[in-house]
Amino acid sequence: MGRIVAIDYGTKRVGIATTDPLKIIASALETVHSKDIITFLTQYLTKEEVEAFVVGMPVRLDGTDTDNTPHVKGFVKLLKKTFPEIPVHLHDERFTSAIALQTMLDMGSSKKDRKEKGNIDKLSATIILQSYMESLSHGTF
Repeated sequence: MGRIVAIDYGTKRVGIATTDPLKIIASALETVHSKDIITFLTQYLTKEEVEAFVVGMPVRLDGTDTDNTPHVKGFVKLLKKTFPEIPVHLHDERFTSAIALQTMLDMGSSKKDRKEKGNIDKLSATIILQSYMESLSHGTF
């Protein structure tokens, strides 16, 4: 059984989360520089079986594209070209950064940890993955 890997793509940093092999729990994995994401995933795939990628798609409240949407779409094309055997699913990422920050506050994270953008990116990827998994279990996907 393969894992599902979620990606919160940004032009500077990319948050990555993954499921356990049974696809029960979503966990933060890593934050990497956007230029290193394909190398990271290539190395990860040598150690772990991945059955799907879930990429957070940035959209505004009204459903229109954000400034980052074209970058994410370009990344998705590259991801599909590099790993054609692994399906890529897009998932709405509205509010994930705000939810991640609130979660860190609720957990009692220090101000230093909250200022570390990579922590928010990893947690955002985890929230995207958890939301995707919930949509599968509810049959809304």
